[in-house]
Amino acid sequence: MKFFKLFLIIIIACNSLVVVAQRKDISQAKQLIKRGNNLEQAEESMRKLLKDSTNRKNEKIWLTLFDAIRKQYEQGNEQLYLKQPYDTAKLFILTKKMFDVMTAFDSIDAQPDKKGQIKFKYRDAHAQYLKQFRPNLFNGGSYFNHKQKFRDAYDLYNTYIDCAYQPLFQKYHFDKSDKLLPEASYWAAYCAFKLHDHQATLKHAPLALKDSIHHVYMLQYLAETYKEKKDTALYLTVLKDGFKSYPKFAFFFPRLVDYYVQNKDFSTALDVINKGLEKDSTNHLYLFAKSTVLLNTGNYDECISICDKLISEDEHTVEPYLNAGLAYFNKAVVLDKETILSRKQRQQILDYYHKAMPYLERYRELEPNMQEKWSLPLYTIYLNLNMGTKFDEIDKLINGSKK
Repeated sequence: MKFFKLFLIIIIACNSLVVVAQRKDISQAKQLIKRGNNLEQAEESMRKLLKDSTNRKNEKIWLTLFDAIRKQYEQGNEQLYLKQPYDTAKLFILTKKMFDVMTAFDSIDAQPDKKGQIKFKYRDAHAQYLKQFRPNLFNGGSYFNHKQKFRDAYDLYNTYIDCAYQPLFQKYHFDKSDKLLPEASYWAAYCAFKLHDHQATLKHAPLALKDSIHHVYMLQYLAETYKEKKDTALYLTVLKDGFKSYPKFAFFFPRLVDYYVQNKDFSTALDVINKGLEKDSTNHLYLFAKSTVLLNTGNYDECISICDKLISEDEHTVEPYLNAGLAYFNKAVVLDKETILSRKQRQQILDYYHKAMPYLERYRELEPNMQEKWSLPLYTIYLNLNMGTKFDEIDKLINGSKK
C-alpha cells in the first residue's frame, strides 16, 4: 500500500513537472510573438508540444501556434507593402500554414463537451479571418506553377479547393459560390500530372473537367494518366471522348488511330479516320493516317493517290514520300512472289521498283537519320534495277551499320 502511494505521488509529481514545462513553453512563445522576434522558434516549440498526443486537445497550444504563424505572415506582408526585400514564396507558404493549423484545430473545437453538446468557440471568428486570405492560396499556386515548382503549387491549389469541403468554412458554401473552383481543380490536376501523381490527378479530374477553358487539356492529361497506369479501357474511352469533342486537336486522333493500327485493328482505325474526314475532308493529318492504314491493308493504289495529293499540296511534307514509295515497292514484292512470271509481269515488277525509287530517295534526303526505314527497300530496288554504283554505296552503308 505504501509503495502504491509512493508510486502515485511520483506520477503526480511528474505530471506536474510536465504541466509546468508546458506552461513555460507556451509563455515563452507568447513573449516571442508579442515582441515579434524569433517567431519561427515560437512556432517550432508549439509544434513540438503537439507531437505529444496528450497535448492534441490543448487549445492554448493550437492558438499560440496560429498566432506565431499569423505574426510571421503580417511581418512579411508589411515588408512587401513597404517594398522591402522579402521572399514572396514564404508568404504563400505561411498562408497555407494558417489554413492547415486552423482546419486541424477546428476538429478540436468541434469536440462535444461533457454533456455531449458541441458549442463552437472559435469557428466563426477563424473562418471569417481566414476567408480574406483564401485568394492567396490560388495566387500562390499560380506563383509556384509559373516557376515549375509543381509540388508547392499543387499543395496550395489543393488547400484552396479543400476549403470548399471543410466544416470550418461551411457557412460560406464555397462549393456552390466559388466560380474559380473548376479552374483551381484543373491547375491542381495539371501540377499532379507533372509530378506523375496519378491519384492526385484523378482526384481533381471530375471538377477540373467542368473548366470549359481547359477542358481539352484535362482530357489529354487524363488519357496520359490512364496510359501510365496501364488502364487501356479508360485510356481508349478518354481518347474517343476527346476525338469526338475536339476532332481537330492534335492529341487524340493520332493516338487513337495508332492504338488500333498497333493492334492490327485496321477496320476500326479506318472508321475513326473516315469520321474525321467527314468533318474535314482536306485535313492532311487525317489523309496521311488513311494512307498508312491503306498501306497496311494492301490498298496500294488508293494509298499512292492520297500521298500524291498530299505531296502536290506540300512538297516539303515527309512521310507521304515513304508511304507512296513503300506502296509501289510492296506491289513489286507481291507480284514477285508469283511462282511463274511472264515477261510482262517481270517488266511490271521493274516498273514498280522504278516508280518507288524517287519517292524513297526523296524520303532519304529529307530523313537521312531514318535509315532503318529506307535502306533495305532502296537496297532491293538498286539490286533489281542493276544500279551498280548506288547499290555499292547502300550496301556499304548497311553492312557498315551492322559492324
